[in-house]
Amino acid sequence: MSDLPRKAITRTAKLASLPLGFAGRATLGLGKRIGGRSAEIVARELQQRTAEQLFKVLGELKGGAMKLGQAMSVFESALPEEIAKPYRAALTKLQEAAPPMPTRTVNAALAERLGPDWRELFVEFDDKPAAAASIGQVHRAVWHDGREVAVKVQYPGAGAALLSDLNQLARFAKVLGPLVPGLDLKPLIAELRERVSEELDYELEASAQQAHAEEFADDPDVFVPGVVHQSSQVLITEWMDGIPLSEVIANGTQEQRDRAGQLMTRFLFSGVSRTGLLHADPHPGNFRLLTGDAPDGPPEMWRLGVLDFGTVDRLPDGLPEEIGLALRLALEGDAAAVYALMREEGFVKPSIQIDPDALLEYLLPMIEPARAEEFAFDRTWIRGQAARLADRKSPLYDLGNQINLPPSYLLIHRVCLSTIGVLCQLGATVALRTELEDWVPGFLAAEDGEFDELDDLAGHEESDEVEETEEASA
Repeated sequence: MSDLPRKAITRTAKLASLPLGFAGRATLGLGKRIGGRSAEIVARELQQRTAEQLFKVLGELKGGAMKLGQAMSVFESALPEEIAKPYRAALTKLQEAAPPMPTRTVNAALAERLGPDWRELFVEFDDKPAAAASIGQVHRAVWHDGREVAVKVQYPGAGAALLSDLNQLARFAKVLGPLVPGLDLKPLIAELRERVSEELDYELEASAQQAHAEEFADDPDVFVPGVVHQSSQVLITEWMDGIPLSEVIANGTQEQRDRAGQLMTRFLFSGVSRTGLLHADPHPGNFRLLTGDAPDGPPEMWRLGVLDFGTVDRLPDGLPEEIGLALRLALEGDAAAVYALMREEGFVKPSIQIDPDALLEYLLPMIEPARAEEFAFDRTWIRGQAARLADRKSPLYDLGNQINLPPSYLLIHRVCLSTIGVLCQLGATVALRTELEDWVPGFLAAEDGEFDELDDLAGHEESDEVEETEEASA
């Protein structure tokens, strides 16, 4: 049997162990409850053990399993502390590294993709990987012109493994979902699966990264390494040193946390406005805090380094103006206008009726950070939000299930949620409102008359509801 089929069988067996393990624990939990243990204690114990197994399995694999693990890891801050604490280290590992390829496999891949004399392209090449991720690993090297570079090599068979993993994980979404309150895994997995071809296309990634590198070339806050060379399944970029965001989360000073959080927010909002591309994979492994020659200097001198442009959302006109407008109207308390706008954009389907005031009540706590001049993101706040949305006894839970997420907003939505998750992991105090005012169209008050059509729409919605009420009364 060749290595690839054997590895595929091993991966399948490990992924299949997840639902079997969950079912076994559920049976064990039932036995403990019959034996007199309280339901709450048993449920907490089962959730903790289940989470430990989940991240252990995802951490041992590459491909879609690790990709899902990385996507889920940014929501770790939303989990109750007694569950999150035991495997926080495993989550950090998922953000930064995976088991590496053997040296002979790397050499064979480079020979196939760069030619048999590939080593002559480099002055130096470190066979030990500097980082390993879901579909490829990175080696540090010196290019033939003397530049330090990062050589990203795609794993052989990465595409097949990625699709196979995501197809299997899609079957387990209902079982995995309760581990992260308020996060629906099914659309997340579906979205990851739909973007497999883009993730594997290093030509597309090189184009997106170079566009950012050129746009931010002289930026005082953000640095993006330039592309040096690109060929099929090999991407060579400028090397970038810096403190991984996962280290800032684990051990950073408050100044480092605040600066990293502010710059990450600034990059994600400004990048799409300046390049027409939204970096759509904002987990800590893709960012570095660059303190350069001033590690003890003022935070204003530190920059944010950004990696991995394999997943981007192409928005040539920047973020939709409706996002900024909806945020502003919600903060102003205009429930009717928010409801009208969300219905117009497809967040509320024509067949669904929602009370505008209830919708505003649902949204306001989540957009609270946009109200203040500065907001202190932390785990307590995001856990409160997750618990509020996941409480099946609350009417807000049913309301949340009635809201639709249009496909055009799917990646934007995930980027916003992931960014908030990372900010809470950092415990950063961020002037979010400033970034919204600077970079999000529609957030600042419009000129008089610009949105008269929306006002008319809100009035029309209101009159329709009055007519329906009168008809019902009659």
